[in-house]
Amino acid sequence: MNHINHVFLDFTKEEQQSFLHYLEKKNKRNDFKNIQLFKLLVKNELSSKEICFKLYKSNKQNAYHALRKRLYKSLIDFVANVNLEEENSIDMQIIKYILASRALFQKGQYKLAYNILNKAETYANEYYLFALLNEIYHTQIQYSYTYKDLDIDSIILKLKENQKNHHLENQLNIVYAKIRQTLNEISFEGEVIDFQSILNNTLKEYNIDTNESLSFKSLYQLMTIVSISAFVTNDYLQIEPFLLNRYQSIKVHKHKDKQLYFHIHVIYIIANTLFRNKKFKKSLEYLQQMHELMQEKKNKHHNSFKLKYNLLLALNINYLNKQQLAIETLKPLVSKNHSDIESLLNINLSLITFYFQNEEYTKAHHVLSKLYHTDQWYIKKAGVEWVMKKSLIEILLHIELENLEFVESRIISFKRSHFEYLKSIKQDRAITYLLLVEAYYKNPEIISGHEFRNKVESSFEWIDAEQEDIFVMSFYAWLKSKMDNKKLFPTTLDIISLAQTVNA
Repeated sequence: MNHINHVFLDFTKEEQQSFLHYLEKKNKRNDFKNIQLFKLLVKNELSSKEICFKLYKSNKQNAYHALRKRLYKSLIDFVANVNLEEENSIDMQIIKYILASRALFQKGQYKLAYNILNKAETYANEYYLFALLNEIYHTQIQYSYTYKDLDIDSIILKLKENQKNHHLENQLNIVYAKIRQTLNEISFEGEVIDFQSILNNTLKEYNIDTNESLSFKSLYQLMTIVSISAFVTNDYLQIEPFLLNRYQSIKVHKHKDKQLYFHIHVIYIIANTLFRNKKFKKSLEYLQQMHELMQEKKNKHHNSFKLKYNLLLALNINYLNKQQLAIETLKPLVSKNHSDIESLLNINLSLITFYFQNEEYTKAHHVLSKLYHTDQWYIKKAGVEWVMKKSLIEILLHIELENLEFVESRIISFKRSHFEYLKSIKQDRAITYLLLVEAYYKNPEIISGHEFRNKVESSFEWIDAEQEDIFVMSFYAWLKSKMDNKKLFPTTLDIISLAQTVNA
């Protein structure tokens, strides 16, 4: 049950204290091993076997597993109780109103029952709770015969309109699930898929109108779907206006405070899109909003988002030519344990890149050496693209460190593992890039010649600077810095500044 460790690691200090108080109140005897176990899991310093010996002074595996099961049950009860108290207070209040009104109808208190139902309807409409609205309208229609002033046709119309909204929300939820599954097939399994056609066909199949105004959660799902499309096509420029316009509608939703988790996600999506479009200062403005939201409700969602926030913060800072600050932002995080493994791996890769760009090759290699899992493991955790970036950086790093015996084997491995896949998804530029790197590594003297420069310029199919992927630019900058005999990072910033001039 390693997932229990991940939950505890995501707890804030306040949540840890609350859970300890919960366990203390729940314990009926002088056996506090569940508390001891919780404290050891939060420290995250010992293996399961070591924890077992610490608790029982011997290898009592059966007793240890029974204790973990009891702690797991307590965790479920605790999380459920907290969420009932905090997140679903409105939902619970509306359910109470519905139940109270039904009891009053049965007692013949019709006018009072309808007044209570009207209150419930007002709250449910305010928070876009379509399922509860169905129950309210169903009850109003059921007892409509008891109240002569009631306009039953009006209620029937409201019921039908609500059912349409509820159906649309359900459809969007299905589309969201299918698109996320498709992304997994592309990114994490290396499947070759015509994503854009699948997206368009899925939206059409479920009659999703992207202009509809839905609940905060649904708008988050819609923005995520659009962002996934940009991730696959590397065209973040097209989706930026859509996301910013959608956020304007989100900002006026009265229930945005209740759906804080989705609000933070939305801000992150916008900030990440702005970063990918090289609009670093604007991205930082949204990250500031994200950080403020992360601090709300006693830092309730801070731990869940802290890796994503710090990673994007460091990336923006780095490309704003504050590289040392970017490095210092990520350094404390690389050795941390966290349930968000994908973000943790991206932090490691980004820190390697920052060190590499700053020509601190030994430090870059030190971080890289900690990534000792197989490529298949990393594909499952972070996707094919992450593995290819890691492999390319590793090849460049070994060239700089003059570990030439490693360079040859890494290039052969990259060709064997990724060339067919890159051809199938029409990413021949990555193949061309590696072949040029290989030519340079085998014969470094060619780098300053006109023939090699012409070959580089003619080998790539470039897209507009403002649309070009920032990470593609960063890789190309290494080759250009060699051709121009200049330092890597200033060369990188010069290339990116061309896109920013267009975007300005």
